[in-house]
Amino acid sequence: MQTLEKAPAASKSSKNILSSLQLDARLLFMLIAIALVWLAFNVFTEGTFLSIRNLWNLSVQTASVGVMVSGMVLVLVMRQVDLSVGSILGFTGMLMAVLSTRAFPMGEGWNGWITLLIGLLVGAVIGAFQGWWVAFLNVPAFIVTLGGLLIYRGGAWLLTEGQTIGPLADSFQFFGGGLNGTLGATWTWIVGGVGMALVAFLDFRNFAQRQSRGLPNRPLLIQLLVTGLSLLLILGFIVVMNGYPDPLTKQPRGMPVPVLIMLGVILTMMWVVRSTKFGRYVFAYGGNPEAARLAGINTKRLMVSVFALLGMLAALAGAIQTARLNSGANSTGTQAELSVIAAAVIGGTSLSGGVGSIPGAFLGALLMSSILSGMGLINLTSAWQNVVQGIVLMLAVLLDVFYNRNRSK
Repeated sequence: MQTLEKAPAASKSSKNILSSLQLDARLLFMLIAIALVWLAFNVFTEGTFLSIRNLWNLSVQTASVGVMVSGMVLVLVMRQVDLSVGSILGFTGMLMAVLSTRAFPMGEGWNGWITLLIGLLVGAVIGAFQGWWVAFLNVPAFIVTLGGLLIYRGGAWLLTEGQTIGPLADSFQFFGGGLNGTLGATWTWIVGGVGMALVAFLDFRNFAQRQSRGLPNRPLLIQLLVTGLSLLLILGFIVVMNGYPDPLTKQPRGMPVPVLIMLGVILTMMWVVRSTKFGRYVFAYGGNPEAARLAGINTKRLMVSVFALLGMLAALAGAIQTARLNSGANSTGTQAELSVIAAAVIGGTSLSGGVGSIPGAFLGALLMSSILSGMGLINLTSAWQNVVQGIVLMLAVLLDVFYNRNRSK
């Protein structure tokens, strides 16, 4: 009995320590898990995984899931799910490939931007349509989006009768990191420097505000340590981005455009969640849908808006992936929904609704991309890759169950 009583006491003690230091246990777990996965794959690949080239490529590979996962967080927070994001990615990506190559002049600089805007609009309309079924017709989101998974995957094939479309316009390839689709060394340092200054400013402004209002706060030494580690991570990211040279010019490529887009989406969604009525309404609905409705929130419109947002982000991911591959293919986005849902849940979003973390979901996306990249480097067959992804998804749900059970105690 004595041994059994010590475990809960130790668990409570660790929780109290993390709480007193204002540290998120799940984010710490994610960082540790990513570090362990990286080290393991680096051993299996004899140093290839942590090479500058692979880390640069990994950042690009993470972009499409990283763009979608913040939208999936909001859908899950509202106690819904979207199984169609991979098919929407594939359908809108194929549509944009057709527009870029057949509808608009290939040599025009505006080709890429017009193609992207149309793709985003189509993605938003698809998402809103599915959200309308859920909100106004009360059809379960699981069924609606499962139907969407089949419809839009078939739609991608019907657009071109199964043909692969490419090469794409130069101005569209830009969004995938090809043909000058990188910032270069100077702009990467500028963007990274601005990011570091912003992190330092926000951290210490938040520290000062909590201190002045008498709210629980970290000790100053811990705050300095947390901020310093954040700045070191950003600095390391900049060094990696500038450490991979272009094979032709031998100049540093710098940050790829897809990564810049992903970071922009993540930061924007963090602001939406923390500082806008829309974000507060989403979490209010997830916590108690009936109370949110009685409080005057237009819950039906909110539901449609969240699905439309995810549809638009799926289209943006479709643009990134299609542009990166320089072609529209029917297989683009296949099983992407598994990675997105797993990334959101691993990152702290509860399947029961009301709880979600944008930074955690981003780390979840990085973890999923790292696993896929590592499996590719060790030449694991696609069948085994599917097995591993399935196991990771199951473990993610199990982690969510355990977390909710401990939180309710």
